[in-house]
Amino acid sequence: MVLEAASSAVVSPDNDQLIEMLRRMVRIRLFEESVVRRTDIPGVVHTSVGMEASVVGACMALRADDYVVGNHRSHGHPIGKGAKLRPLAAELLGKAAGVNRGKGGSMHLADFTVGCLGETSIVGSGLPVATGAALGAKMQGLDRVAMCFFGDGGANQGTFHESLNLAAIWQLPVVYFCENNGYGEWTPFKDTCAVEDVAMRAAGYNMPGHVVDGQDVVAVFEAVAAAVTLARQGGGPSLIEAKTYRYHGHSGGPERSPVYRSAEEMARWEARDPILVLSQALPARGLSADVLAELRDEEQRAIDDAWAFAAAAPYPAVEETFRDMYTSPIKVRTQGLGAV
Repeated sequence: MVLEAASSAVVSPDNDQLIEMLRRMVRIRLFEESVVRRTDIPGVVHTSVGMEASVVGACMALRADDYVVGNHRSHGHPIGKGAKLRPLAAELLGKAAGVNRGKGGSMHLADFTVGCLGETSIVGSGLPVATGAALGAKMQGLDRVAMCFFGDGGANQGTFHESLNLAAIWQLPVVYFCENNGYGEWTPFKDTCAVEDVAMRAAGYNMPGHVVDGQDVVAVFEAVAAAVTLARQGGGPSLIEAKTYRYHGHSGGPERSPVYRSAEEMARWEARDPILVLSQALPARGLSADVLAELRDEEQRAIDDAWAFAAAAPYPAVEETFRDMYTSPIKVRTQGLGAV
């Protein structure tokens, strides 16, 4: 099913937007590659290396005040929406200067400054959050749109069906964006879904559904822009499925001996690296492909600066332990025998 926005005109990115898309994809790639090399990040990290076009293309089709809800592959989404690197790096190290004062960590980020309402490790749990944000915007008479990123595994959760059903009934301004990277942890998508495309399920909820090449940032941008226009003009929700691929393992860095996917499969997808796909298309738009090397240098310096800032930042004080909770279960003492 092809998306039909209120306006039939296709919204394509201009040259300035193309360069910014390339910049943000490079930023995500370099940041996440630096994440998996570090040994001082508490807990497990999940990267979106290889999936940058789906993240950036979708986020750049939104306005600054639109909402985004992510998932456990959570670094790329706020970066794609324009988040600053210093507080993001500090959050991963559990520092007080982090976007959530060091309490969220890698899988539970939220950055309200760019509309990121939260990332969560619970598969499919972001779907009703985005639906609620869209309902709130509609009730307040705002023309904001909410976007929910989720994976192919999330498409089989009850929250998926419940959220899409309510959004369709109430004609909510929400875009459900499935990043289908072919695997739910280590299980192939074809073994867990009875239909070839997640987007086919849109028909059951009387909303537009669309499959897009998730390695082509321009194709993603155009598809999401159409869905956002439809939602912003009162046309209700849409379901978009980006066919993409993660180069790293389910968690951590590159897989040394993947037993669930072949070297040939991985090589085929790596040949369509989203950063290279865009950089190779730049000359046709009158832009130099050399800009890629320049952006890499600039972004690497920014990332090095972010980690230096994060490393020097202090950890949260003991008084912060129960801040942001509804109530403190104990009284925190900082004198006498020490903090309790």
